Amino acid sequence: MHKRRDFLKLSATAAAGAVFMATGKSAEAQNVPDPIKQLKPMLDGIVPISEGERWDRIDKAQRLMTDNGIGAVFMEPGTTTFYFTGMRTWISERMIALVIPANGELAWICPKFEEDRMKEIIKFGKDIRTWEEDESPYKVVAGIFKDRGLRSGKIGIEERVRFFLFDGIRNEAKEYDNVSAVPITAGCRMVKSPAEIALMQRANDITIVAYKATTATLKEGMTPADFETNCRSAFRALGVSGGADANFGAASASSHGSLLPQKLKEGDIVLMDGGCSVEGYQSDISRTVVFGKPTQRQRDIWNLARRAQDAGFAAAKVGVACEDVDAAARKVIVDAGFGPGYKVPGLPHRTGHGIGLDGHEWTYLVRGNKTPLQQGMCFSDEPTVSIPGEFGVRHEDCMYLTEERARFFTQQSPSIDQPFL
Repeated sequence: MHKRRDFLKLSATAAAGAVFMATGKSAEAQNVPDPIKQLKPMLDGIVPISEGERWDRIDKAQRLMTDNGIGAVFMEPGTTTFYFTGMRTWISERMIALVIPANGELAWICPKFEEDRMKEIIKFGKDIRTWEEDESPYKVVAGIFKDRGLRSGKIGIEERVRFFLFDGIRNEAKEYDNVSAVPITAGCRMVKSPAEIALMQRANDITIVAYKATTATLKEGMTPADFETNCRSAFRALGVSGGADANFGAASASSHGSLLPQKLKEGDIVLMDGGCSVEGYQSDISRTVVFGKPTQRQRDIWNLARRAQDAGFAAAKVGVACEDVDAAARKVIVDAGFGPGYKVPGLPHRTGHGIGLDGHEWTYLVRGNKTPLQQGMCFSDEPTVSIPGEFGVRHEDCMYLTEERARFFTQQSPSIDQPFL
């Protein structure tokens, strides 16, 4: 349930991490604890997504457009553009965008002064339309629609397109009906290929190693910021950009933690939540440990949360509705006297979210979502038992659906006394 680093921040962090590893002059580097110093990069053998797979994705998107009566999809740079083309760039007030038509060649839009740079980074599609600073990029977009044979009908707008761009297209090209592109974007991205799952597997493997090393640095008086600094160092040592939020004691009862001052003391719950990225593909893992000897209350709640996670995992099968996975995990917690529903003390959030190039993406394991699970879908399984004023416990591992059953990317936390194998 990590408060997910967005695509652009992650890219900037990765660049900063590269500088860090190249110079070794960061203040963090001068204070790296011994458990982290022993870590080595875990990037050998990684296979990026091939150009052939990206062309297959574009073909599928065009088929889905035809099925949904959508003539083209408009998108800005971000994870969806990266998914289809492997292209990364920043966004600003100046339009840089991609149009994928249902029929015909891809088309790009950029400022004229960016044309040469765009030619260097664009690998899919050769049609690059430019606009000068005193011209309208919206007319350029409308021209692309017409050149692809679209005189009217539906245009899909990718869901993260900023409103001013949507509004400009809407006003310039009134003959089109602007609709959500989710049936296309989610229709492609929700189901992961073996290559995607392999990249996510590596991200998850790295995260567990980083967590184990960071947990070994816990000490009396440590703050969450200290823990988070150590965790970033661990991920860097492993060759990636990543991190984790941490909350101690009563602050762990808040699903996304607390900004109140915290210092670690004997007997505190420590809840860590975060992950990393490998070739853009995300991990998202939570671990709950106790600094010192657990109380019986902590042990009971820890075990309850683990049983709820097991129940959600057991329910996750091809054809099962997303809401049924949530119901299975939640029932364990409610039957133990918490809740009911989303009330606290209890499980205040959905049981899981989709994950891939975005840490949180379609679809969600939540009441009311009747979407059937499909082979290749990936989710977090993360029931929490939150007890305000006391503590919270969350076990979060991500899983993917095979034809037979769900499989975790990671070994679940075995016990409160042995959180890592």
